[in-house]
Amino acid sequence: MLRKLLILFLIPFMLCACTKSNVEEVTFSSWGSITETKILEHVISDFERENPEIRVNFMHIPQNYFQKIHLLFASNQAPDVIFVNNLYLPVYASKLEEIKELDKSDFYPQSLEALSYEGKLYAVPRDISNLVFYYNKNLVKGNPDKDWTMDGFYKLVQKSTTKDVLGVSYERDIFWAMPYVLTFGSIDKGVDFYKKLEGKYAPTPAAVGSQTLAQMFLDGKIVFYLSGRWMYPKIVESAKFPWAVVNFPGKVPADASGWAVSKDSKHKDAAFKLVDYLSSKESIEYFAKTGLIVPARKDCEIKGGEAFLEAIERSEVVFVGKDYKKRADKLNKELFN
Repeated sequence: MLRKLLILFLIPFMLCACTKSNVEEVTFSSWGSITETKILEHVISDFERENPEIRVNFMHIPQNYFQKIHLLFASNQAPDVIFVNNLYLPVYASKLEEIKELDKSDFYPQSLEALSYEGKLYAVPRDISNLVFYYNKNLVKGNPDKDWTMDGFYKLVQKSTTKDVLGVSYERDIFWAMPYVLTFGSIDKGVDFYKKLEGKYAPTPAAVGSQTLAQMFLDGKIVFYLSGRWMYPKIVESAKFPWAVVNFPGKVPADASGWAVSKDSKHKDAAFKLVDYLSSKESIEYFAKTGLIVPARKDCEIKGGEAFLEAIERSEVVFVGKDYKKRADKLNKELFN
C-alpha cells in the first residue's frame, strides 16, 4: 500500500520532469521601442500557447544591436532567430540559413530582393520602410502631390522658407542623401543638390543643436520632414497641426527588415516554425495596426498608407556589400566633413 501511495505521489513530478525535458528553447533577438517590444511579447506569447513544446527566450537589444550580434556570433552564442535589416544582412549571410520554403507571391518583390544576397534569400521580410516626406499643411506655400518633380519640390522649399521656418530637414549622412542620389543618377549630382539645401533652406547641425529633426518638425520649425513609417505613430500622437504625407519626388532606396535563422542553431525546426508564425498575415498585420511598419506582405492592410504603398513602387534596391558600414563612413567623411 505504501509503495502504491509513493508511486502516485511521484507521478506528477515525473510527468513534469518529462514535459520540461521535451520543451525546446529558442533564442530570438530583436531591437525595437517599448511599443514594438510589447507587440513582440504578445506575438511570442500567442506562439508559445499554440506550440507548447517550444519556449522562446526573447533577447531585446535596444542599442548597438549589430555590434552585439557580431560578438554573439564570434563567441558561438548567436540567437536561433535573428531580426536583421538589408544594410547588415550581407555581413552575416554566410552564417544564416537560406530561406527556401516561402510563398514569395505573398511579399513585395522589393522586400525579397533587399533581404537577398548573391541571389539567395536569407530572411523572411516583415516590413519595407521607404523614405517619404511628412509636411506641415499650415506652413507649406503650395500643394504638393504624388506627381510633383524635383524642380517643383525645390520651389516649394524656397517659398515655404521664412525667417523662423526652414523648408526641409537635412542630415549630413549618405543614408538621407540617397533619395537625391538615386533621383539624379549619380553621387556627385545628387549630393551637390542636397548640400545646397543646408543653411539656406535646411538646418545646420548648429541650428538643430540638442533637438531632433522630428522635434523641430513637431514644433513647426520645418515644413518638409524626410523620414520613414517608423515616425508615423509619433506624429499622429504629437502633431498639433494638420499634416500629410507625400512621396519623395523621385526614387528612394528600398529598406527592408525581416527574420533569419542562424546556421549554428541547434533547434532549426523550432526556429523556422517561429519565423513562419512571425511572418504570417495575422502577425504582421498586428504590427501594421500600430502604424509602426509598412508590411512586406501584400495581403496586409495599412492605415493611412497610400503614400507609403506608392513609395514601394518608386523604390530601388541598392546593392549593399559586406563593407557597407566602412564605405558609408568613408563617404560621410568625404562628402559631409
